[in-house]
Formats: sequence, C-alpha cells, structure tokens
Amino acid sequence: MSARTSLPVGVALGSIGVDAAWWLESARQLDRAGYAGVWCWDHFMGKGRRDVPVLEQWSVLAAAAATTQRIGLGSFVSNVMNRHPAVLTRAASTVQAISGGRLTLGIGIGGHAAEHRAYGIPFPEAAERAARLESAIGAIRALWTGGPVTRDDPYYPLDEAVALPRPEPLPRILVGAGTPAGVRLAARAGDGWAAESPTFEALHERYLEALAAQDRARSSVRIVLGFGGGRSGEDALAGSPWLDDPEGEQGRWAAAGADEVILTARTTADVTRLIEAAGRLTA
Repeated sequence: MSARTSLPVGVALGSIGVDAAWWLESARQLDRAGYAGVWCWDHFMGKGRRDVPVLEQWSVLAAAAATTQRIGLGSFVSNVMNRHPAVLTRAASTVQAISGGRLTLGIGIGGHAAEHRAYGIPFPEAAERAARLESAIGAIRALWTGGPVTRDDPYYPLDEAVALPRPEPLPRILVGAGTPAGVRLAARAGDGWAAESPTFEALHERYLEALAAQDRARSSVRIVLGFGGGRSGEDALAGSPWLDDPEGEQGRWAAAGADEVILTARTTADVTRLIEAAGRLTA
C-alpha cells in the first residue's frame, strides 16, 4: 500500500473570524475533492481579538452533515467543560443520524481560560478537568446504549437517563492529549488519540506503552494527527510542505505512526490550494 492510500488527509476549517456560509461551502468543496474528513474546533471567542465572529462547533457540524455527501465529520476537539456529557451525547447522536454515520467525536480538557472567565464556565485545574473528561467519556458510552442509565459519579451522575435513538454506528471517541498523563488517559478511555504535531513525536512511544499497559492492541485504536498553527484570517498553508511535497510528508508521518492527518485551512486561499492539490493528497 502506498503512503498516500495508507494515510488519509482531513482538514480542520477555521471557525474563528469566518461565517457559516464560508465554512459550509468549503466543506462541500473538500467533500467533492475527496478529502477524508472535515473537522471543527470548539471555541466561543477569538483568542487574540474578541470582535470577530466564531462558529459554534456542533451547530456547524450538524449543518455540514446535512449538506455534504461522503466526507467524514469530526470535532477536533470538543472541550469537556463546555457541555454536560448528556448534552454532548445528544448532539453527537443527532449529527451521526443526519450524516448517515460519518461522525468522529474528539474530546479533550480544554485550554482557553479567558474564554471560560468571559462566559462564566468553570475552568478547574488540569487534574480535575482530566478527571471530568474520563468521567464524561464513561457517561457518553453509557448513554449510547440508549438507557435507562443510572450512574453514581462525582461529576456526572445519571438517574434513569434515556438517550434514544442510539447512534448507528457508535462514533469513535478520540481523546485530545498533549501530555504524558493525557496519552495515558487516551489509552484507557479512548478509541484513539487526537494528537497535535508539536507534541506527537515526543509522546508517541508513551502512548504505545500506555496501550500495552491496558492490554490494548495498537490496531484497535486510531491516531489522528493535527497540523495547526497560524492566526485566524491568515493563510495557514502557503508554502506548506504538505502542498510542496505531499507524498514525502505522508510517508514521513505514516512511518512515524499516524493513521490520519488533519491540515488546517483558515482562508479561501487555503481551501483553493487544497482543492488544487487534491489529486496528490487524496489519491
């Protein structure tokens, strides 16, 4: 199998400083071009400027589910503090139904404290957010049985909770992690790891060790590696090695252990570059 066919390429479309029409039309273009997935971030405000529009993750994923045909859809990643897991479960189940089974749920502990202060959303220390993340994943999996679910839990208790219809198939849950403790949590609780390129190579072996400690086979999980960077409203892909040497980049990261990569597109120019390069990136 060639490096290209063994390493699917998805795209995270910027959701800060853009409007819904741009995001959805870009998703449709990437769908027609053959990309493996389109992914959305989870923010409520811009990080640098506060006077820019920001798309809500699950609303735009639902709209994309209804207006694309075959491309995968995913959250890269949902912030566990932004939604009670029961609410997230129902949103994800609905998107799975609308899309005909194309959803991947990525979830992590979050990291934009100023956003939480602005919205009055609790933002405890990382250790508690990690504990909440593991608890939330347990609640999501329990609710995806359809219920009724009764669950005694310090963070997310449930009492005869029903969640119908059940999503079919069950979405894969990727755990966002950029620390040793995070990859251990991903190995325990996730169906895969939502990794970021700055920390992936340093943590890959630790993730494999954590899988082995859980007696889980590497083949049973999926590593999805995101390449972010840049600023909202600015091109992220100009001069990118992914466009200049796509086969070399795919071969490099497949050999490093990734199962799928996610490139970031923030502007119309970025999307145009991806459409022009589709044959080399998706073949």
